[in-house]
Amino acid sequence: GAVLFEKNSNEKLQMASITKLMTAIVALEEGNLEDTVTVSTKAALTEGSKIWLLQGEQISLRNLVQAALIHSGNDAAVAIAEHVGGDVQTFVEMMNAKAKRLDLYATHYENPIGFDSTKNYSNVKDLSLLARYAYRNEFIQNAVKVQSKTIASVDGGITHDLTSTNKLLDSSWNVLGLKTGHTEAAGLCFISIIENNKGNKIITIVLDSPARFEETKKLASWAFRSYIW
Repeated sequence: GAVLFEKNSNEKLQMASITKLMTAIVALEEGNLEDTVTVSTKAALTEGSKIWLLQGEQISLRNLVQAALIHSGNDAAVAIAEHVGGDVQTFVEMMNAKAKRLDLYATHYENPIGFDSTKNYSNVKDLSLLARYAYRNEFIQNAVKVQSKTIASVDGGITHDLTSTNKLLDSSWNVLGLKTGHTEAAGLCFISIIENNKGNKIITIVLDSPARFEETKKLASWAFRSYIW
């Protein structure tokens, strides 16, 4: 929990699909992973990054949460919200209530995806708290380190290939997760959890970065050189 370096950490910024970390947390804490979700027209037609859910498809909540975390599927996030919250707006209210309980005072959610909105924002300080909280969840720990996998509908008739948006998982660094984000207003965003060869873990966060993976590696390299645990 010690802050090793910070810059503009209190500045409120849009966070793109890092939003889906809270979507996953609420789904895991308020939903039942074994539930079967029927995909609505709204979810199937959601734009942007998606896993191509089909209207009427039946799929487990477990697979949808994996799709949101690994592939950053917008359609999966909407399907989660509609199932767990009853409708998207109610689910977003649940996300904001959870943010308050976690003392994320500079954070507000407007949607479960991370679509651009002046009402969907956070800051680095809050996101560091959220990342620590999220990573304590074993399901999230396991999902965010997956590079690729295939999930299926309940009857096995429809499959979806998931590919992680975290390019550092396939690198020489021991990256354990966590979540990417990218929209026009938010820019390139990334939260990582990286472990060094001594077993020490750090969280790095960059918002509106010109080169999120390169900046993350620079931050991690500096932290591991500059501090001794």
